[in-house]
Amino acid sequence: MRYAETGYNLEIDLATGNIERVETDPKVMETHLGGLGTSVKLHWDRVGPEVKPFDDENMLIFSSGVLNATPAFSANRTVVTFVSPESDLLAYPMMGGFWSAELKYAGYDKVILRNKSPKWVYVWINNDKVELRDASHLVGKGALETQDLIRRELNQPNAQVAAIGIAGENRCFTASIEQGRSSASRLGGGAVLGDKKVKAVAVRGTKDINLARGEEFMKHMMDMMKYINFRNENPIPDVMTILSGIGSPQEMVHTDEQWHTENFMWGNARTRRRGFWSKEISEEWPKVQKEGIKRLISCMNCPQHCGALISYKDTPRYMAKCFGKLTYAMAAYVDNMEFAWKTLQRATEYGLDSFSTPQIIAFGIELYEAGILTDKDFEGAPNDKEGRFIWLLDRVARREGIGDVLADGVYRAARKIGNGAEQFDHNTIKKHEQLPLKLGTLDPLYYLMYSTNEKISITQIEGNWPQSAFATMEQRENFVKDWPQLPDESWKQWLLEWDQRGEKAIPFYPTPEICSEIVDWMEMLHNIDDACCVCAGMSSFCLKPPYHIHNYPKIISSATGLDLDEGSLKKIVNRSRNLHRAFNNRRGMARVDEKPPADHWKRRWPELEENLLSTYYKFKGWDQNGIPTKERLHELDLDYVAEDLEKRGILKDGQD
Repeated sequence: MRYAETGYNLEIDLATGNIERVETDPKVMETHLGGLGTSVKLHWDRVGPEVKPFDDENMLIFSSGVLNATPAFSANRTVVTFVSPESDLLAYPMMGGFWSAELKYAGYDKVILRNKSPKWVYVWINNDKVELRDASHLVGKGALETQDLIRRELNQPNAQVAAIGIAGENRCFTASIEQGRSSASRLGGGAVLGDKKVKAVAVRGTKDINLARGEEFMKHMMDMMKYINFRNENPIPDVMTILSGIGSPQEMVHTDEQWHTENFMWGNARTRRRGFWSKEISEEWPKVQKEGIKRLISCMNCPQHCGALISYKDTPRYMAKCFGKLTYAMAAYVDNMEFAWKTLQRATEYGLDSFSTPQIIAFGIELYEAGILTDKDFEGAPNDKEGRFIWLLDRVARREGIGDVLADGVYRAARKIGNGAEQFDHNTIKKHEQLPLKLGTLDPLYYLMYSTNEKISITQIEGNWPQSAFATMEQRENFVKDWPQLPDESWKQWLLEWDQRGEKAIPFYPTPEICSEIVDWMEMLHNIDDACCVCAGMSSFCLKPPYHIHNYPKIISSATGLDLDEGSLKKIVNRSRNLHRAFNNRRGMARVDEKPPADHWKRRWPELEENLLSTYYKFKGWDQNGIPTKERLHELDLDYVAEDLEKRGILKDGQD
């Protein structure tokens, strides 16, 4: 009997319509666990470095994790993996909700889509019955509308549906895959799904998932529930509101947005509006937010309420989460929440990533204001900033006119447009739009986070370590007093010594050696989350979370029957992490690509940055070009990877 996993993947050849229920090797769970880990292994084995994002051979995999569909709190993520049209690297956006659990209840751990369909289809999975159904009547429909239409067509109100809108149909490089209250947003999964002519994947399941040691597992969950209740009743003091609790960023719960609106950048990541959160705004925005939220909602088996059902005035109902409530208004320089709610609904129906897309539109408008784009490019656009922003959003989603160029993302659009447009591309890493942050002094931890993670987004690895030093020793002592999540008690001294000014302040503290330890620890937790498909808001993203390195091995072991301790769990996720790294190295990624935008910090220390990168590479067991060494790969039982990299001339024998 298989525990925690179903033991079967669903493989669909879209070109032929062939559907197979494929039994998986139980040893793969022992070596890569599940979720992202096992998906990376599949991509390594079956997608060569010559495969382009819109080639038939680019697989798109919907994957559950090893804890999905169990009683594990907040184990509700679906990880979607594919070669990204934006970065040309292996992407893995994740979505919450109920989809991954439903897939496992139907009897599958993954859905693997190969090749391309000759006509538009959607996939319908109903336990053992799986079919490709005609979707021609859904072409041109919105992502949310498509979900509703499919449920009605199937007469399955409880089916979970992941769908694309017209942005995905038109292969916009920031097209998302929308599902319920969540989405797999970043790096263009919706474009790859649209290229394969798959409008949606719907699933309904009624089977059971087995636990190896159920009583032991539930005891761990009860202990965790006690801690969750404690944290909800005792927010962490002396940190910003968004970091004081647990769960994904509670943007639907919190209404005080002074920190984000005054510290994140507006427009094309250009302007910090100090003093924006005036008395008038601080009254108006929370009022409109509360009027727009009809009720707070959760994902599968989560005690928190990070999402919300939104309907403001005549705006159709939709579900929202996180920073989408801010990104469009801030990008457009529109100072009201009504615009935010309406624009977010429109973009969600289009199926567009609400982090990248607002920056892309702001970038286009900035080029127009600079005279690089002309009146001809904006012919027919309204003169007011709200109308012009929506007009350009519509054209990006439909790939019309200048929108066809912008739909490739800021990096590629800048180089297509030319004439100085490249200078306005100042917020991308590895061709991907980042959070609109521009800071004062180089932060060594953030430098490594931004530069080196395979997700290409700081949101993937920030979290368990405070974002800045505490002002007083009393605050530091209070913080470290109760911190069982740390991998080692000795680390407390690092935080106690970390100061806001002086020798023990950024950029020279934490030291490159300490930074390497901290970043590796936070990254490791994200990789555990992504193998289990646990929400990072209950683990790697937040301060002092319920899941951590000391209880994760026990929880996973009681669910799966594996006999894991901290060391063996670390080895599994390090194996998957290095395999992912090697996959991207094989596609050309190297040290030269791992640098934040030039204006990310006002005060930079190039020599320190190079030292940080070199120290971290050495700590990770990578050579100085950022490629895992033969010795490191051997330690992780990845000798076949070393052989492949050597054969291709990427890894040279004896290279340091």
